[in-house]
Amino acid sequence: MKGPDLSRRQWLSACGCLGFASTEASAARRRIEPPVAEPAPADASGALARLKQGNLRFVEGHARHTHENASWRHELIEGQKPFATILGCSDSRVPPELVFDVGLGDLFIIRLAGNIIAEDVVGTLQYAIAHLHTPLVVVMGHEGCGAVTAAVDDLLKKDHEPSHIEALLRLIEPGLSRLDMKQERSALIRAAVEANVRWSMLQLLALPEGQRAIKEGRATLVGAVYELATGKVRFLE
Repeated sequence: MKGPDLSRRQWLSACGCLGFASTEASAARRRIEPPVAEPAPADASGALARLKQGNLRFVEGHARHTHENASWRHELIEGQKPFATILGCSDSRVPPELVFDVGLGDLFIIRLAGNIIAEDVVGTLQYAIAHLHTPLVVVMGHEGCGAVTAAVDDLLKKDHEPSHIEALLRLIEPGLSRLDMKQERSALIRAAVEANVRWSMLQLLALPEGQRAIKEGRATLVGAVYELATGKVRFLE
């Protein structure tokens, strides 16, 4: 009886070793596979289409998570060629790479509370256009933005913030000046978020460098608002 038992154990052990070896071989093949890359968009229109397609996959739960593996990281060692620049909020719920289902090296991202326009932001945007040649710049706000909400409350005299936050709010509030501050609060905050995006865009369009970049066709500027509940990015007209 011991002979058959031993043979059975040996057989099971051998099968386990074969399975382990097969798994190792499969992992090795995955490690050496060349990176799969989508062709770079030819222009701003193509870049915007890529963002919309990626966001649709994200919304529908079909994100591909490409451009994230070790092989792709190796391809980026020598440099980057992002196809769009995103100016967004620091909010942890709105990471552009996930929202647009892209990976390493695809987007040049500037994030700070309220997606505001400040001197260092302008310098970073200039770098994106002049040196990285991203044809598309997206200013993306989001529903429920804390910085915008704080600016609304400050205008309504309902709250007081520490000095550095107050300085940030001063950069947001001019864009909210035409809002009906007497409307229902949730509607007011939604309107304020969109108004803040448009205010940031207006400031960029007022810069001589921005005007030249757009006039020469080196950059296209669009605005967008991310919806927290649906995951959808609504691009502004």
